[in-house]
Amino acid sequence: MWELDAKPVLLWSDALVFMLVIVLCTFFYRLRNDPQTRERWSQVFSSRLGMVTFTIIMVYVGIALLDSLHFRRALASPAGVETTEVFYDNKVTSVLDLMLDGMGDRYERTYSAPLALKSFEKSDMKDEHGNLVRDYEWLEHAGRHLASPADKWPDLLRLTGIALAWGLAAAALVVGLQWVLLRGSAYPWYASWLVQAVVICFMVWLVSVSHYYHVLGTDQGGTDVAYQSLKGIRTGVLLGTLSTLVMLPIAVTLGVMAGYFKGWVDDVVQYLYTTLSSIPGILLIAASVLLFQVYIDLNPDYFAVGMEKADARFIALCFILGLTSWSSLCRLIRAETLKISQLGYVQAAHAFGVSHRRILGRHILPNVVHIILITFVLDFSSLVLAEAVLSYIGVGIDPSMGSWGNMINDARTELSLEPAVWWTLAGAFFFMFMLVLAANLFSDLVRDAFDPRSGSGRSGA
Repeated sequence: MWELDAKPVLLWSDALVFMLVIVLCTFFYRLRNDPQTRERWSQVFSSRLGMVTFTIIMVYVGIALLDSLHFRRALASPAGVETTEVFYDNKVTSVLDLMLDGMGDRYERTYSAPLALKSFEKSDMKDEHGNLVRDYEWLEHAGRHLASPADKWPDLLRLTGIALAWGLAAAALVVGLQWVLLRGSAYPWYASWLVQAVVICFMVWLVSVSHYYHVLGTDQGGTDVAYQSLKGIRTGVLLGTLSTLVMLPIAVTLGVMAGYFKGWVDDVVQYLYTTLSSIPGILLIAASVLLFQVYIDLNPDYFAVGMEKADARFIALCFILGLTSWSSLCRLIRAETLKISQLGYVQAAHAFGVSHRRILGRHILPNVVHIILITFVLDFSSLVLAEAVLSYIGVGIDPSMGSWGNMINDARTELSLEPAVWWTLAGAFFFMFMLVLAANLFSDLVRDAFDPRSGSGRSGA
């Protein structure tokens, strides 16, 4: 039975991931009922760039979702002991870990370069005569199947060929099913299918080759860098999304109230965001995170496993980033609301005695939606980068969680070594760069489609 093999674990961040997926599906389902919004989104997806960037973002979201299905494995009963009670491992595993075929369980002693067979650093060893020598130690999990070190590159070519064959077959199946369902569509799906094929082939190759080699080497603790980079995807996607969703209600509510009601309400809101903007953001975030860390340390009984402590700190960081990042959007929405509230149809609604609630819902909020959408996609990438900065100074994600910021933090000392250990920084930079670049390019398309001041926005209205 499943319950005897594993015990499901639901973290707070996992629940938020599932809620985000439900909200996203509901959004696109209800999109069909709004012709104007549907037409503007059609402008985004009618371009090849829109399909490519959206596909890349969805790949990251999919990996984050797989990494959010957690469970604890059942431990084997001790030899000679008969018991009906099942004990579970304290280590929390995800479905992504299973799909990566144990990539995160193959540890080396310390650093090793990408695709290397020997350790990056020398250690004390004994030769065949029992003499103590200092040399590069053979890796425990990389290349152990080879009869000779000279066979490495032919073996890599063989593994690459097999992996690409399987990857192309899987890509053909996935793309073929979509082609059957979506043929005749006006959108350039071929651009998305090309990206999907590349991603599937790359992931199949990475998992296949990582079973025999460390593709991006290992870090100081001997952990596979490619595995760490993939585990950082969930952290980056969730941090950027959750922090933005925390920020939006505060900024929209206060900005609309200040711009619509004016008077003392406007004065209070301006005082709040001016005061917040006057406080150095890094210091405020660092102080808040450290205070929450003290609470975690003083209440260990609230957390059954170490992963729950790291998850609580992560959720707290998301809320802190959201609570300290709303002032810029609030200013924009206040200014836009001030302008809209002076337009003729809003003044006419006031003259006819229409309630404030109806005016806000029918005339104000729909006309600031483009600012909200543009800010959401722009702030997403900036918050992903903010996590890297916070982890770099030691107040970001817990070190036990996969994080690009933690990898970059470790790389600052590794780059000073001779020779430099560059692959930890390279792994984090590549995966972060792809996500941030796709988000920024997609945000440009959204801005062009939804901003009424742009030419495309007016044509789609």
